[in-house]
Amino acid sequence: MKNNNLKKYGALIVSSALLLGTLTACGSKDSGSGSGSSDGDTIKIGLNLELSGAVASYGSGISKGAELAIKEINDAGGIDGKKIEAVKIDNKSENSEATSAALKLATQEKVVAQIGSATSGNTVAAVQVADQNKMPLISPSGTSQTVTVNDDGAVNEYAFRTCFIDPFQGKIAADFASNDLKAKNVAIFADSSSDYAKGLAEAFKKQIEANGSKVVAEESYVAKDTDFKSTLTRLKSKNPDFIYVPGYYEEVGLIVKQARSIGIDAPMMGGDGWDSPKIVELAGAKSLDNTFFTNHYSAEDPDEKIQKFVKAFKEANDDKSPDAFNALGYDSVYWLKDAIERAGSTKGEDIQKALADTKDLSLVTGKISVDEEHNTIKSATVLEFKDGKQVFKTKVEP
Repeated sequence: MKNNNLKKYGALIVSSALLLGTLTACGSKDSGSGSGSSDGDTIKIGLNLELSGAVASYGSGISKGAELAIKEINDAGGIDGKKIEAVKIDNKSENSEATSAALKLATQEKVVAQIGSATSGNTVAAVQVADQNKMPLISPSGTSQTVTVNDDGAVNEYAFRTCFIDPFQGKIAADFASNDLKAKNVAIFADSSSDYAKGLAEAFKKQIEANGSKVVAEESYVAKDTDFKSTLTRLKSKNPDFIYVPGYYEEVGLIVKQARSIGIDAPMMGGDGWDSPKIVELAGAKSLDNTFFTNHYSAEDPDEKIQKFVKAFKEANDDKSPDAFNALGYDSVYWLKDAIERAGSTKGEDIQKALADTKDLSLVTGKISVDEEHNTIKSATVLEFKDGKQVFKTKVEP
């Protein structure tokens, strides 16, 4: 998910946070154990999520999935007999707040690990704090490569993700456009303010051209834009038979609605940033017909493990069908549980090693393995909107 520009917050925030984290860790009872450990009959984990602000739909969804997993695990006896205690902090969809939340979780709450954030930018804002305090961090949906690998190409040792990465879903979208929709002349309309969107656009363009299709137009917008008609008119003049729109539901919903209003009826497609019920409110159900997006799972997938999760989630949430963020939050907790059990420890270093060694772990959103850059190797799903509802189209293995 979204990777906002951290520079605007200045290095001072992160530097101060890291200094405080270092001082606090040095004064802890067991400085060799990472940020935290089990306390009595509980294991504390942190939820650093977007519960308000621009992308609250994502963070709230992850929270509901994580809470269901925690309840199930606790009802079944916990982890090695110890119950999970969740410490939830709202990062308000802001990088600086995500940094502060990570610092509080590591140095004050002494959690054994952090789940979150939802967006790549907010996750990256917390990564240095996690590494400094040896607090394993699992982003359920931070798809940007910057989550696990820094600008110098070094792996962020304590950072992991439950989702696949952007180059993978960009490639899948291009192959779907070429093979399933037979697209020959494509346009790209991407959010230039987001590393997430730019990464998807780059991967899509590389693959679609390799498939023999032609990119006839490339345009951009920035987050918070609301009027896209002039740019869409330019795209229409190029007569594309497919438009790739990597971005987030806040803008994408308006883009789709305005595209249809000026007579663009070509299929449109994006990434997992489209996955929010808000997109239907913004675009309208009819406008979303003939649009597609790559995602982490589908509630319509007949897989037995998925349907068991769907049933449990509906029972706990007034018959609401779980979306991908619900599933990723759920899976993140179960992955952490698996790592703690394999490690036989709640020390940060031990959990980190177990997470890095994960291989063929079966979860709701797919069977996952972790590569040397802490990327999660797993399947992806293509969904189609029909009458405002997400319909399972196909599943693609890595």
